[in-house]
Amino acid sequence: MPDVVVTQLKKDFAGATVLHEVDLTIRDGEFFTLLGPSGCGKSTTLSCIAGLEKPTSGRISIGEELFFDGDSGRFTPPEARNLGMVFQSYALWPHMTLEQNLAMPLQLRKVPKTEQRTLIRDALDRVGLAHLKDRYPHQLSGGQQQRVALARALVYSPRVLLLDEPLSNLDAKLREQARVWLKRLQSELGITTIYVTHDQEEALAMSDRIAVMSAGYLLQVGSPEDIYERPATAEVAAFIGRSNFIEGTVSTVTGGRARVTVPEATAEFEVPADGGFSAGDLVTVAFRPERATLVDSAAVDPDASVLLPGSVLTTAYVGSRIEYSVRFGTRTLLVDHYRGGFAGTVKVAVPEDAVRLYPRSAAVPEEVEELMAVTV
Repeated sequence: MPDVVVTQLKKDFAGATVLHEVDLTIRDGEFFTLLGPSGCGKSTTLSCIAGLEKPTSGRISIGEELFFDGDSGRFTPPEARNLGMVFQSYALWPHMTLEQNLAMPLQLRKVPKTEQRTLIRDALDRVGLAHLKDRYPHQLSGGQQQRVALARALVYSPRVLLLDEPLSNLDAKLREQARVWLKRLQSELGITTIYVTHDQEEALAMSDRIAVMSAGYLLQVGSPEDIYERPATAEVAAFIGRSNFIEGTVSTVTGGRARVTVPEATAEFEVPADGGFSAGDLVTVAFRPERATLVDSAAVDPDASVLLPGSVLTTAYVGSRIEYSVRFGTRTLLVDHYRGGFAGTVKVAVPEDAVRLYPRSAAVPEEVEELMAVTV
């Protein structure tokens, strides 16, 4: 199956731009996820690939076949693209049996009836529901309906599978089971899959690569490990997992290290920095709670860590760890620790390889800014 290539994709709605020159290459057989908060443009991107939305400009192709080209005006309608799509609502016809639901896309493609029966049986068998072919959607559980929707999308052997938050209507336990099952099925079929979700854990667990979107912009594309361990921007770090954020000012940069001053906490510390920073820059320092630890307030530079003075506000026992909230200036830092017993004045110790330094953004989406602004 060929690659899906999206080039400089732009979409306007009523004069407002909701996609800003998005560039993506989705590899053959890849499980590729579009991830981001509500309104970030991920579903619009998927709809443009499916042909359900006509982009304002740009280019979309699968292999040698061009589906959309803004310069020439070429636009291939959705029914001619041979793409399978599963919607958040499943969109099953309630008055039809499972077999009849799967027959509909085959009838539209004028597949002979004798061949239809074989294709329907094979598709339902793939999702473990062949024995329920005569039932109606309302006689199935939510998880079973989701599988029928997937079978209907696969029954005509599409070149690419498009999934728009297909697990969002399932409860937490079923979601976990469904994502394992769905990833296994996708791997067995080897079908290129583009998946839309706002659930970061779902994206990390299922994807070969992830594209993080915000406010119509593509912020970062990478493997789950790259996205989580090496977020390209503070916005990505805020949306993926939990992060602590400290705002400060660079006072000096020497030998690949920046000294950051945080007036609100009367603190100063050094962190690794690339060549993109200079004295006077406003910056955001970020690190994950699980990479930090607590040490005695008298500790001095253990294991080349960044040390941040603070005081314990609260502790919470959650089984595998103790979650500490620590006051640092006007901010609350979150620290996951393997043992309890810390109270009063402490230092938060963070290994230097766990610290990320970002230019302070002046245009952070409101929902992401709320994740970054954890104050006392």
